[in-house]
Amino acid sequence: MQGRQTEVMSAEYVGLDTWPDERALGAMLDAQARGVAAVRNAFADISKAATLVADKIRGGGRLIYAGAGSSGLIAKLDAHELPSTFGIPHKQALALIAGGTGSFERIDNKMEDSAPQAVADLAEVKAGPSDVVIGIAASGSTIYTCAALAEARRLGCATVGIACNDNAPIFKDVDVAIRLLSGPEVLAGSTRMAAGTAQKAALNLLSTLAAIKLGHVYDGMMVNMRAENEKLRERAAHIVARAAKVDLEIARAKLIEAKFEPKIAILLAAGATDGAHAAQLLQQEQGNLRRALACLGAAPAKA
Repeated sequence: MQGRQTEVMSAEYVGLDTWPDERALGAMLDAQARGVAAVRNAFADISKAATLVADKIRGGGRLIYAGAGSSGLIAKLDAHELPSTFGIPHKQALALIAGGTGSFERIDNKMEDSAPQAVADLAEVKAGPSDVVIGIAASGSTIYTCAALAEARRLGCATVGIACNDNAPIFKDVDVAIRLLSGPEVLAGSTRMAAGTAQKAALNLLSTLAAIKLGHVYDGMMVNMRAENEKLRERAAHIVARAAKVDLEIARAKLIEAKFEPKIAILLAAGATDGAHAAQLLQQEQGNLRRALACLGAAPAKA
């Protein structure tokens, strides 16, 4: 483990178990903040990765995460949230984890060392050139994740590697390398902490930027969210009202007319003749609401 910052036993934390609670908590929080700060240095590569993701999803392909342990769970959480937040179909946002779906309930650490399982998992989901595979591993050396990226590259997928150590093996088989240099952990090797925070923050940014590029965000609003319950329908109504500059009652009515699709409802409220017209505008503008509104003369092409 020589050279891995995530495994370093820092002298800064000697005696941690004897410290007063507030001092120990402060040290842990400072390390979390360092993890978040590390993400800023990776902006250029996060942007490249988000462009890859948006291009693949726009073309009908998929975002496929691959990871093990905490990294796999973080990836699963991100993939799980994309459909409800941005309306990206479940079939286009997948997460593979060492040990299979059972590891989402109880992590199977032994399977982190299984390269054949990574190959089999990609074969099962029929990964190919239309997809992008993002491998995430705090150490950057997890056998399952490295094997998944190598196989993804062989299959013609676009590839992205995310790790918290520089010059990690995970970066060997990728189109984009995202280095989150979060430094030594308060608990040496416990990468669910600062490294985990850095990974979660990076995926939040990456997938949200991809959604922006897909046209699923307008003026900081989730205009492609799935309004599947009363709370979300009320949130969607407020989004429609703000985006289309209409009162809330009109927004609610248009949302019902649009079968609770916020983009369609916004276009109806902005002057589209009917749902078919609104859908045609969106298709013409590749799902970008701002450009569709500009076609109606209801919004500038650029804010």
